[in-house]
Amino acid sequence: MEILSNLNTMIIDILGPLGPMIILGTIGLIMVAVTVTLILHQPEDPMAKLKKSVQSPNAAKEPQQRLRQGERNEQLQKFASFLEPKDVATLSKKQLQLRQAGYQSKDAVRIFHFAQFALGLLGLLGAFVYLIILGGGEGFSSNKMMIYFIVPGAIGYYLPSYWVTRRVEMRKEEITSGFPDSLDMMLVCVEAGQSLDQSIVRVARELHASYPALAQEFDMVAYEMKAGKDKVTVLNDMGERCGVQDVSSFVTVLVQSATFGTSIAEALRVYAGEMRDKRVMRAEEAANKLPTKMTLATMMLTVPPLLIILVGPSVHGITQLGNMGAN
Repeated sequence: MEILSNLNTMIIDILGPLGPMIILGTIGLIMVAVTVTLILHQPEDPMAKLKKSVQSPNAAKEPQQRLRQGERNEQLQKFASFLEPKDVATLSKKQLQLRQAGYQSKDAVRIFHFAQFALGLLGLLGAFVYLIILGGGEGFSSNKMMIYFIVPGAIGYYLPSYWVTRRVEMRKEEITSGFPDSLDMMLVCVEAGQSLDQSIVRVARELHASYPALAQEFDMVAYEMKAGKDKVTVLNDMGERCGVQDVSSFVTVLVQSATFGTSIAEALRVYAGEMRDKRVMRAEEAANKLPTKMTLATMMLTVPPLLIILVGPSVHGITQLGNMGAN
Protein backbone atom coordinates (compact mmCIF):
# COMPACT_ATOMS: atom_id res chain seq x y z
CA MET A 1 0.00 0.00 0.00
CA GLU A 2 2.89 2.35 0.74
CA ILE A 3 4.29 1.74 -2.75
CA LEU A 4 0.92 2.60 -4.31
CA SER A 5 0.65 5.74 -2.19
CA ASN A 6 4.11 6.86 -3.22
CA LEU A 7 3.32 6.14 -6.88
CA ASN A 8 0.05 8.08 -6.63
CA THR A 9 1.86 11.02 -5.04
CA MET A 10 4.52 11.00 -7.77
CA ILE A 11 1.87 10.95 -10.53
CA ILE A 12 0.01 13.86 -8.90
CA ASP A 13 3.26 15.83 -8.60
CA ILE A 14 4.05 15.30 -12.29
CA LEU A 15 0.59 15.51 -13.94
CA GLY A 16 -1.42 17.39 -11.34
CA PRO A 17 -4.54 16.34 -9.37
CA LEU A 18 -6.04 14.61 -12.43
CA GLY A 19 -2.92 12.55 -13.06
CA PRO A 20 -4.38 9.15 -11.99
CA MET A 21 -7.44 9.74 -14.17
CA ILE A 22 -5.27 10.63 -17.16
CA ILE A 23 -3.16 7.49 -16.67
CA LEU A 24 -6.23 5.25 -16.38
CA GLY A 25 -7.83 6.81 -19.48
CA THR A 26 -4.66 6.36 -21.49
CA ILE A 27 -4.35 2.72 -20.43
CA GLY A 28 -7.98 2.14 -21.37
CA LEU A 29 -7.52 3.64 -24.84
CA ILE A 30 -4.38 1.55 -25.38
CA MET A 31 -6.23 -1.62 -24.37
CA VAL A 32 -9.11 -0.80 -26.75
CA ALA A 33 -6.66 -0.15 -29.61
CA VAL A 34 -4.79 -3.43 -28.92
CA THR A 35 -8.06 -5.39 -28.79
CA VAL A 36 -9.29 -3.92 -32.08
CA THR A 37 -5.93 -4.64 -33.73
CA LEU A 38 -5.96 -8.26 -32.56
CA ILE A 39 -9.51 -8.76 -33.81
CA LEU A 40 -8.72 -7.28 -37.21
CA HIS A 41 -5.69 -9.55 -37.63
CA GLN A 42 -7.26 -12.76 -36.38
CA PRO A 43 -6.97 -15.80 -38.72
CA GLU A 44 -9.68 -16.29 -41.28
CA ASP A 45 -12.49 -18.68 -40.50
CA PRO A 46 -12.03 -22.07 -42.25
CA MET A 47 -15.69 -22.05 -43.31
CA ALA A 48 -15.19 -18.66 -44.96
CA LYS A 49 -12.18 -20.04 -46.84
CA LEU A 50 -14.27 -22.99 -48.01
CA LYS A 51 -17.02 -20.69 -49.27
CA LYS A 52 -14.50 -18.63 -51.22
CA SER A 53 -12.90 -21.72 -52.72
CA VAL A 54 -16.18 -23.20 -53.98
CA GLN A 55 -17.47 -19.87 -55.25
CA SER A 56 -17.29 -19.50 -59.01
CA PRO A 57 -15.14 -16.71 -60.53
CA ASN A 58 -18.12 -15.22 -62.38
CA ALA A 59 -20.02 -14.74 -59.16
CA ALA A 60 -17.34 -12.41 -57.82
CA LYS A 61 -17.30 -10.40 -61.04
CA GLU A 62 -21.06 -10.13 -61.41
CA PRO A 63 -22.63 -9.98 -57.94
CA GLN A 64 -25.73 -8.27 -59.29
CA GLN A 65 -26.71 -11.48 -61.10
CA ARG A 66 -27.01 -13.50 -57.90
CA LEU A 67 -30.52 -14.33 -56.75
CA ARG A 68 -29.70 -14.46 -53.06
CA GLN A 69 -28.66 -11.58 -50.85
CA GLY A 70 -24.90 -11.12 -50.56
CA GLU A 71 -22.80 -12.08 -47.58
CA ARG A 72 -22.56 -9.93 -44.51
CA ASN A 73 -20.05 -7.17 -44.10
CA GLU A 74 -16.69 -8.86 -43.56
CA GLN A 75 -15.34 -6.08 -41.34
CA LEU A 76 -18.33 -6.33 -39.01
CA GLN A 77 -18.10 -10.13 -39.15
CA LYS A 78 -14.73 -9.90 -37.37
CA PHE A 79 -16.37 -8.06 -34.46
CA ALA A 80 -19.39 -10.38 -34.27
CA SER A 81 -18.23 -11.81 -30.94
CA PHE A 82 -19.06 -8.59 -29.07
CA LEU A 83 -21.30 -6.73 -31.56
CA GLU A 84 -24.12 -9.30 -31.21
CA PRO A 85 -25.82 -10.46 -27.99
CA LYS A 86 -25.03 -14.01 -26.99
CA ASP A 87 -28.59 -14.66 -25.85
CA VAL A 88 -30.82 -15.74 -28.74
CA ALA A 89 -33.93 -14.15 -27.23
CA THR A 90 -32.18 -10.79 -26.79
CA LEU A 91 -30.81 -10.96 -30.34
CA SER A 92 -34.27 -11.75 -31.78
CA LYS A 93 -35.85 -8.92 -29.80
CA LYS A 94 -33.27 -6.41 -31.05
CA GLN A 95 -33.66 -7.63 -34.65
CA LEU A 96 -37.43 -7.20 -34.42
CA GLN A 97 -37.06 -3.68 -33.01
CA LEU A 98 -34.69 -2.69 -35.82
CA ARG A 99 -37.02 -4.17 -38.44
CA GLN A 100 -39.89 -2.19 -36.97
CA ALA A 101 -37.66 0.88 -37.30
CA GLY A 102 -37.16 0.12 -41.00
CA TYR A 103 -33.67 -1.41 -40.90
CA GLN A 104 -33.95 -4.76 -42.68
CA SER A 105 -30.26 -5.49 -43.24
CA LYS A 106 -28.62 -8.64 -41.87
CA ASP A 107 -26.01 -6.44 -40.23
CA ALA A 108 -28.54 -4.15 -38.54
CA VAL A 109 -27.86 -5.45 -35.01
CA ARG A 110 -24.09 -5.26 -35.49
CA ILE A 111 -24.25 -1.75 -36.94
CA PHE A 112 -26.46 -0.66 -34.04
CA HIS A 113 -24.04 -1.93 -31.37
CA PHE A 114 -21.07 -0.59 -33.32
CA ALA A 115 -22.75 2.85 -33.41
CA GLN A 116 -23.27 2.70 -29.64
CA PHE A 117 -19.64 1.72 -29.06
CA ALA A 118 -18.24 4.33 -31.48
CA LEU A 119 -20.41 7.22 -30.28
CA GLY A 120 -19.65 6.41 -26.64
CA LEU A 121 -15.92 6.50 -27.34
CA LEU A 122 -16.29 9.73 -29.33
CA GLY A 123 -18.11 11.31 -26.40
CA LEU A 124 -15.34 10.30 -24.01
CA LEU A 125 -12.67 11.47 -26.45
CA GLY A 126 -14.40 14.82 -26.94
CA ALA A 127 -14.64 15.31 -23.17
CA PHE A 128 -10.96 14.40 -22.78
CA VAL A 129 -9.90 16.87 -25.48
CA TYR A 130 -12.02 19.68 -24.09
CA LEU A 131 -11.25 19.19 -20.41
CA ILE A 132 -7.61 18.09 -20.49
CA ILE A 133 -5.97 19.22 -23.71
CA LEU A 134 -7.85 22.50 -24.21
CA GLY A 135 -7.91 23.23 -20.49
CA GLY A 136 -11.66 23.57 -20.15
CA GLY A 137 -11.64 21.72 -16.84
CA GLU A 138 -9.32 24.02 -14.94
CA GLY A 139 -10.52 24.57 -11.41
CA PHE A 140 -12.99 21.66 -11.49
CA SER A 141 -13.09 19.20 -8.61
CA SER A 142 -12.53 15.47 -9.20
CA ASN A 143 -16.26 14.64 -8.92
CA LYS A 144 -17.18 17.38 -11.37
CA MET A 145 -14.50 16.17 -13.80
CA MET A 146 -15.86 12.62 -13.59
CA ILE A 147 -19.36 13.89 -14.37
CA TYR A 148 -18.11 15.91 -17.34
CA PHE A 149 -16.27 12.82 -18.59
CA ILE A 150 -19.09 10.32 -18.15
CA VAL A 151 -22.07 12.37 -19.37
CA PRO A 152 -20.88 12.83 -23.03
CA GLY A 153 -19.98 9.13 -23.25
CA ALA A 154 -23.37 8.09 -21.86
CA ILE A 155 -25.18 10.43 -24.25
CA GLY A 156 -23.25 9.01 -27.20
CA TYR A 157 -23.91 5.44 -26.08
CA TYR A 158 -27.66 5.85 -25.62
CA LEU A 159 -28.22 8.09 -28.67
CA PRO A 160 -28.72 5.14 -31.12
CA SER A 161 -31.30 3.59 -28.75
CA TYR A 162 -33.22 6.86 -28.62
CA TRP A 163 -33.04 7.22 -32.41
CA VAL A 164 -34.33 3.66 -33.01
CA THR A 165 -37.15 4.12 -30.50
CA ARG A 166 -38.25 7.34 -32.19
CA ARG A 167 -38.06 5.68 -35.61
CA VAL A 168 -40.30 2.84 -34.41
CA GLU A 169 -42.89 5.28 -33.04
CA MET A 170 -42.86 7.38 -36.22
CA ARG A 171 -43.24 4.34 -38.49
CA LYS A 172 -46.10 2.98 -36.40
CA GLU A 173 -47.89 6.32 -36.58
CA GLU A 174 -47.36 6.49 -40.34
CA ILE A 175 -48.58 2.92 -40.88
CA THR A 176 -51.63 3.52 -38.69
CA SER A 177 -52.50 6.70 -40.61
CA GLY A 178 -52.13 5.19 -44.07
CA PHE A 179 -53.57 1.73 -43.48
CA PRO A 180 -57.28 2.63 -44.06
CA ASP A 181 -56.41 4.20 -47.43
CA SER A 182 -54.38 1.15 -48.43
CA LEU A 183 -57.33 -1.12 -47.62
CA ASP A 184 -59.65 0.99 -49.77
CA MET A 185 -57.21 0.79 -52.70
CA MET A 186 -56.74 -2.95 -52.18
CA LEU A 187 -60.51 -3.45 -52.16
CA VAL A 188 -60.86 -1.55 -55.44
CA CYS A 189 -58.12 -3.68 -57.03
CA VAL A 190 -59.64 -6.97 -55.83
CA GLU A 191 -63.13 -6.02 -56.99
CA ALA A 192 -61.64 -5.06 -60.38
CA GLY A 193 -60.51 -8.65 -60.85
CA GLN A 194 -56.89 -8.58 -59.68
CA SER A 195 -55.49 -11.24 -57.38
CA LEU A 196 -54.31 -10.47 -53.85
CA ASP A 197 -50.65 -10.54 -54.95
CA GLN A 198 -51.27 -8.09 -57.79
CA SER A 199 -53.32 -5.85 -55.50
CA ILE A 200 -50.50 -5.68 -52.95
CA VAL A 201 -48.01 -4.73 -55.68
CA ARG A 202 -50.29 -1.99 -57.02
CA VAL A 203 -51.08 -0.61 -53.56
CA ALA A 204 -47.36 -0.49 -52.70
CA ARG A 205 -46.68 1.43 -55.91
CA GLU A 206 -49.39 3.98 -55.14
CA LEU A 207 -48.38 4.51 -51.50
CA HIS A 208 -44.71 5.31 -52.07
CA ALA A 209 -45.29 9.07 -52.24
CA SER A 210 -47.65 9.47 -49.27
CA TYR A 211 -46.79 6.59 -46.88
CA PRO A 212 -43.32 5.21 -47.72
CA ALA A 213 -43.07 3.05 -44.58
CA LEU A 214 -46.31 1.21 -45.37
CA ALA A 215 -45.30 0.92 -49.04
CA GLN A 216 -42.01 -0.66 -47.96
CA GLU A 217 -43.87 -3.30 -45.95
CA PHE A 218 -46.17 -4.13 -48.86
CA ASP A 219 -43.17 -4.31 -51.20
CA MET A 220 -41.49 -6.81 -48.91
CA VAL A 221 -44.67 -8.92 -48.82
CA ALA A 222 -44.84 -8.89 -52.62
CA TYR A 223 -41.17 -9.87 -53.00
CA GLU A 224 -41.46 -12.72 -50.51
CA MET A 225 -44.58 -14.06 -52.24
CA LYS A 226 -42.82 -13.91 -55.61
CA ALA A 227 -39.90 -15.83 -54.10
CA GLY A 228 -42.29 -18.68 -53.26
CA LYS A 229 -42.61 -18.20 -49.52
CA ASP A 230 -45.83 -19.42 -47.91
CA LYS A 231 -48.48 -16.70 -48.01
CA VAL A 232 -49.65 -17.24 -44.43
CA THR A 233 -46.07 -16.99 -43.14
CA VAL A 234 -45.45 -13.84 -45.19
CA LEU A 235 -48.57 -12.14 -43.84
CA ASN A 236 -47.77 -13.12 -40.25
CA ASP A 237 -44.25 -11.73 -40.66
CA MET A 238 -45.70 -8.46 -41.92
CA GLY A 239 -47.95 -8.17 -38.87
CA GLU A 240 -44.99 -8.84 -36.57
CA ARG A 241 -42.73 -6.35 -38.38
CA CYS A 242 -45.24 -3.52 -38.34
CA GLY A 243 -46.13 -3.92 -34.67
CA VAL A 244 -49.51 -2.24 -35.26
CA GLN A 245 -52.71 -3.84 -33.99
CA ASP A 246 -54.69 -2.88 -37.09
CA VAL A 247 -52.23 -4.66 -39.38
CA SER A 248 -52.20 -7.75 -37.14
CA SER A 249 -56.00 -7.88 -37.25
CA PHE A 250 -55.92 -7.46 -41.04
CA VAL A 251 -53.47 -10.37 -41.33
CA THR A 252 -55.77 -12.50 -39.18
CA VAL A 253 -58.73 -11.65 -41.44
CA LEU A 254 -56.83 -12.64 -44.60
CA VAL A 255 -55.52 -15.87 -43.05
CA GLN A 256 -58.99 -16.88 -41.88
CA SER A 257 -60.46 -15.98 -45.25
CA ALA A 258 -57.90 -18.18 -47.01
CA THR A 259 -58.38 -21.01 -44.49
CA PHE A 260 -62.17 -21.16 -44.66
CA GLY A 261 -62.43 -20.30 -48.36
CA THR A 262 -64.55 -17.17 -47.97
CA SER A 263 -64.44 -14.23 -50.36
CA ILE A 264 -61.41 -11.99 -49.86
CA ALA A 265 -63.28 -9.05 -51.41
CA GLU A 266 -66.11 -9.36 -48.88
CA ALA A 267 -63.65 -9.61 -45.99
CA LEU A 268 -61.76 -6.55 -47.26
CA ARG A 269 -65.00 -4.60 -47.68
CA VAL A 270 -66.06 -5.23 -44.09
CA TYR A 271 -62.63 -4.61 -42.59
CA ALA A 272 -62.02 -1.47 -44.68
CA GLY A 273 -65.31 -0.04 -43.38
CA GLU A 274 -64.24 -0.79 -39.82
CA MET A 275 -60.89 0.92 -40.39
CA ARG A 276 -62.59 4.04 -41.75
CA ASP A 277 -64.84 4.18 -38.70
CA LYS A 278 -61.84 3.62 -36.44
CA ARG A 279 -59.96 6.50 -38.09
CA VAL A 280 -62.92 8.82 -37.50
CA MET A 281 -63.04 7.69 -33.87
CA ARG A 282 -59.32 8.44 -33.48
CA ALA A 283 -59.83 11.93 -34.89
CA GLU A 284 -62.77 12.54 -32.53
CA GLU A 285 -60.74 11.26 -29.58
CA ALA A 286 -57.86 13.60 -30.43
CA ALA A 287 -60.32 16.51 -30.77
CA ASN A 288 -61.90 15.72 -27.39
CA LYS A 289 -58.47 15.59 -25.71
CA LEU A 290 -57.50 18.99 -27.06
CA PRO A 291 -59.52 21.15 -24.59
CA THR A 292 -58.04 19.23 -21.65
CA LYS A 293 -54.51 19.70 -22.95
CA MET A 294 -55.13 23.41 -23.53
CA THR A 295 -56.53 24.02 -20.05
CA LEU A 296 -53.16 24.34 -18.32
CA ALA A 297 -51.71 26.54 -21.06
CA THR A 298 -54.82 28.71 -21.02
CA MET A 299 -54.62 29.13 -17.26
CA MET A 300 -50.89 29.95 -17.34
CA LEU A 301 -51.23 32.51 -20.12
CA THR A 302 -54.63 34.03 -19.30
CA VAL A 303 -55.16 34.06 -15.54
CA PRO A 304 -52.00 35.99 -14.48
CA PRO A 305 -52.56 38.90 -16.93
CA LEU A 306 -56.25 38.97 -15.97
CA LEU A 307 -55.39 39.19 -12.27
CA ILE A 308 -52.90 41.96 -12.96
CA ILE A 309 -55.51 43.93 -14.91
CA LEU A 310 -58.29 43.46 -12.34
CA VAL A 311 -56.38 43.57 -9.07
CA GLY A 312 -53.52 45.88 -10.08
CA PRO A 313 -55.46 49.18 -9.91
CA SER A 314 -56.96 48.26 -6.55
CA VAL A 315 -53.56 47.39 -5.10
CA HIS A 316 -52.14 50.61 -6.47
CA GLY A 317 -55.00 52.64 -4.96
CA ILE A 318 -54.62 50.96 -1.56
CA THR A 319 -50.90 51.65 -1.65
CA GLN A 320 -51.49 55.34 -2.42
CA LEU A 321 -54.02 55.62 0.41
CA GLY A 322 -51.55 54.04 2.80
CA ASN A 323 -48.86 56.50 1.80
CA MET A 324 -51.25 59.46 2.23
CA GLY A 325 -52.28 58.23 5.68
CA ALA A 326 -48.67 57.86 6.70
CA ASN A 327 -47.96 61.43 5.58
